Amino acid sequence: MSKEKSHLAELISGLKRQRDELALKIHLGKADAKEEWNKVTRKLDELTREYEPLKDAVGETAENLLAGLKLMTEEIQKGFNRIRKSL
Repeated sequence: MSKEKSHLAELISGLKRQRDELALKIHLGKADAKEEWNKVTRKLDELTREYEPLKDAVGETAENLLAGLKLMTEEIQKGFNRIRKSL
């Protein structure tokens, strides 16, 4: 379980890093990417808020929640990829 938590923490950290890199590109880039950017960053903020209380959680419920959060990280990653393609 802790390995999965560590993996999820790494995913979130990587997503935040990508967010910061894309923020600079968007600042200099296309306006149509900004709408996607706003949507994806709201999801990342939500993911971060939901993950924080779960970092130390244990048990089956925590595993289910972590699986859901992992799906959310994948959705955010896809959004970042769409933004990259539009820039």
